[in-house]
Amino acid sequence: MASKMTKEELLAKAKQPAEDAMRLHPFYKGKLGVMPKCCIRSVDDFAIWYTPGVAKPCLDIRDNPEKVFEHTNKGNMIAVISDGTRVLGLGDIGPEAAIPVMEGKAILFKYLGGVDCVQICLDTKDPDIFIETVKLLQPSFGGFNLEDISQPKCFRILDTLRKECRIPVWHDDQQGTAAVTVAGLINAAKIVGKELSEIRVAMLGAGAANICIAKMIILAGVTPENITMIDSKGIIHKGREKELSTKYKEKWEMAQITNGDNLTGDAPDAIKNADALIALSKIGPDTVKPEWIKSMADDAIVFVCANPIPEIYPWDAKEAGARIVATGRSDFPNQVNNSLGFPGIFRGTLDVMAKTITDEMCVAAAIELARTAEDMGMHEDFLLPTMDNWEVYPREAAAVGRKAIEQGIARLDLTYEELKAKAEKTIRHARESFQLLQDKGFIELPKK
Repeated sequence: MASKMTKEELLAKAKQPAEDAMRLHPFYKGKLGVMPKCCIRSVDDFAIWYTPGVAKPCLDIRDNPEKVFEHTNKGNMIAVISDGTRVLGLGDIGPEAAIPVMEGKAILFKYLGGVDCVQICLDTKDPDIFIETVKLLQPSFGGFNLEDISQPKCFRILDTLRKECRIPVWHDDQQGTAAVTVAGLINAAKIVGKELSEIRVAMLGAGAANICIAKMIILAGVTPENITMIDSKGIIHKGREKELSTKYKEKWEMAQITNGDNLTGDAPDAIKNADALIALSKIGPDTVKPEWIKSMADDAIVFVCANPIPEIYPWDAKEAGARIVATGRSDFPNQVNNSLGFPGIFRGTLDVMAKTITDEMCVAAAIELARTAEDMGMHEDFLLPTMDNWEVYPREAAAVGRKAIEQGIARLDLTYEELKAKAEKTIRHARESFQLLQDKGFIELPKK
């Protein structure tokens, strides 16, 4: 167990994924390829899949546009789209350098959610060009996953595309991060015996992720006045109107509904006596100080989710008095991992042909994610399922699909059981296909 390892061993383990990545990315020369899903019994079949046979489904779609979902893979094909301006903890590294991340996202979509996905990195920092380009791509895809776009333009890009696109659009750094964080907070509060409506939450960082988290934890039951947000200039409060209302619309909106005590000052002032800390800010390990954790309420909940290095290492947070610690790392306990959310959420969205992805659909996924962990025997070091617990994705998909149906934005009406069975079949097919390719040597395993 990680708790029995020395700090030196834990640090060495934390560095290993980066070393392996530098070895294995060149080995495979990328992580994404294309494979047909139709039978090819002989070259004669190309007369069906291409000319002359293909003309008939083309004309059928022309005359009945909704038939595109019947004749093509549009209903299960999405794009993960980025401009490379805010990649992981790396910042503005450009579209080419963002490709490895987007390819990785695409294979997660397929392996965990059975969703076909391609990466598209756009060579523009202009939000208007970005928006127009994405809108032009709509005919080819069933949905868009926006990724690693800097703020504040990420808010406008998402809001505009959600309003103007005919297919679902979401920003994983906002809605995806928020959904999984909500699930973790639900279970953490249960473990420490506190009600969501009563806990005081300090939020370090006021970027796209934390602002969306704030909105979604409110939707899940946290009292807005009990939230205190901190940006690079200190606590967000109504007295900062001149600065925030003109430059940071989303922060100003938060200032008006949070911080009921009208606290001023900096991070230590906001974190003192808080029941929970949710940090998505500057990479650590010294961004959050142990003395800040010591000043929190009893049974403190600490989410330090900067990647690749959390704001404080979990063992240091525990030593300072935190009862529950979560990070964004898969090699530490309690990973708050977007990969627990977006595959199932998109699976459910596509399976009912929903027109958009609402925050309520994300909260439905969060609740189902939390329930899955509870059913599996959650405890202080098992707050959320891991990606190995693949049964969580069909459950999320069914919950998301049902919420879309309830909200009247789904084109198909299926029961929870029908949606769960449909998702299980699709995801199992994807996972078993990967395994077969590895077993047969078509995906070569690296030499250790």
